[in-house]
Amino acid sequence: MKWKQQLDGMQAYKPGKPIEEVQREFGLQEVVKLASNENPFGCSPKVTAYLHNSAVNHALYPDGYAQNLRTTVANHVGVKETQLLFGNGSDDIIAILTRALLYPGVNTIMADPSFSQYAHNAEIEGAEVRKIPCIDGAHDLDAMAAAIDEHTSIVWVCSPNNPTGVVIADTDLRAFLAKVPSDVLVVLDEAYIEYVTHPGHKETLPLINEYPNVLLMRTFSKAYGLASFRVGYAIGQPEVIAKLDPVRAPFNNTILSQAVAAIALNDQDYIKNCCKANELGKKQYVDFCEKHNLKYYPSDTNFILFDTKANSDVVFQELMKRGFIIRSGNALGAPGFIRVTIGTEAQNAALLQHLEAVLQEQGVFA
Repeated sequence: MKWKQQLDGMQAYKPGKPIEEVQREFGLQEVVKLASNENPFGCSPKVTAYLHNSAVNHALYPDGYAQNLRTTVANHVGVKETQLLFGNGSDDIIAILTRALLYPGVNTIMADPSFSQYAHNAEIEGAEVRKIPCIDGAHDLDAMAAAIDEHTSIVWVCSPNNPTGVVIADTDLRAFLAKVPSDVLVVLDEAYIEYVTHPGHKETLPLINEYPNVLLMRTFSKAYGLASFRVGYAIGQPEVIAKLDPVRAPFNNTILSQAVAAIALNDQDYIKNCCKANELGKKQYVDFCEKHNLKYYPSDTNFILFDTKANSDVVFQELMKRGFIIRSGNALGAPGFIRVTIGTEAQNAALLQHLEAVLQEQGVFA
C-alpha cells in the first residue's frame, strides 16, 4: 500500500473512556463521566420534545446546504448566510481547513498545550507544525507572532484554551492580529465561548470585518449539550467561506442534527441557566484547590485544569475505580494535572470528596 509517509507512527484520537467500559471493568452500577466537557444538564427540553415527536424520513439525504440551520445561525449571530460553514463537529471544520490550506512546504502555528487535532490534521497533510509553549496556561501571542514567516499558512488561537481554560483578553488578541500578515489565516476556536465571563473578553465577531483573515469556530457540542449530533460551524468573510466550501463533504450534517441545533439555538434562556450553574460548580473546584494549595488555571469554560501534586495517571485510575471518569494531564500535555469537566453540584461534591481521599492515599495531604 502506498500510504502517506506522515502516517507512520500516528495514533487515532483517544477520547475519555466510555461509561459502559468503566462499569464493566470495575463492576460499578453508577459512573459519572466528567472527562469530555459535555454539558452535565444535557440539551434544551425543547430539543428533547422535538426528538420524541419528530417523524423524519431517514431514507432521504439531508439538506446539503443546511438552509434552515444556516438561516437560524445567521440571524442569531448577525451575519450573512454566505459567511457560514457547517461541519460534522468542529473536528470536521479543522479537517476542512487543513485539507484546504496545509501541505508540504508550509507551516502552521499553535499554542502548546492546546487542542490536539490542530497538530494531528496538519501532520496528516505533511505541513510543518510549530508549537509555542503556553505561559501559565495562556497563549504566548508575542512568540506565536514571531514564529510566523513567509511559509506560514494557518495560526490556531484557542480561546478559551483547551485544556487550560484560559481566555485571551480583547486587547491582547487585537495586538496579536495586527502583527499577522493578511495572507495568513487566523482560526479563533471558540468552542467554549458561551461560558466566558472574563471582563477583558469582548465580542469577537467585529474582528472578521477588521481582519478578513480571521475565521471563528464555534460548536453545539458543549454548552448546547448536543455533542452526539456533531454540529460545528465557522464564521468568516464570504470570500474565505467560498474557498473552503468545496472541501466540505456534500451531506456532512444529518437531518436530525440540523433540526435540533436550530431548536437549541433558539432557547437562550436554557443556555443562560446552564452557564449560571457552571459558575457555581466552578467555584466548588476553585475552593477545593485554594483550600489544599493546589495550582489551577483560571477557567472560562465548563472544565478546570489543576495540579494534584501526584502522578495524574494514578489519580485518573483511582478516581475511575470509584466511578468518576476524568482526563489525566499526561494525555493533554500537562503532566501532574487533571482536567475535570464541571458537573452538577452533587457530582462535583462527590468527586471532590473522593479526590481528597485519593490524594491522601498518595501522600499529598497529611
